[in-house]
Amino acid sequence: MYFDYMMQKDAWKPEEVTTFLKLPVYTRDGVYVGHVKNVFLELEEKRVGSLLVTNTNPALVEGSVDVAVPYRWVNAVGDIIILSNFPGKVAMKKDKPEKTKKTQEGEQKIDQIE
Repeated sequence: MYFDYMMQKDAWKPEEVTTFLKLPVYTRDGVYVGHVKNVFLELEEKRVGSLLVTNTNPALVEGSVDVAVPYRWVNAVGDIIILSNFPGKVAMKKDKPEKTKKTQEGEQKIDQIE
């Protein structure tokens, strides 16, 4: 499946969304966030909606849970992904039940960043 997702100087270049998988993710200040585990697509708009980041940095993400980062926060994609925006600390909300996603390995916690 191909989607236009990356700006290359003057033109859009169609790429496979699978090229995102396993790429390390960093903040614009060079702090490691985690690496891409999955890509969420917005099929009606035919674009990438968010990236699921796993093995997250415990200094940035409480409990090192997986987080879905909105694609609009992605600044650059190459050998690594650089985010233009990322909160100083991601904490799970205590007043709402945690969002979970069933996986083959069992139950996986996912924190959606908005």
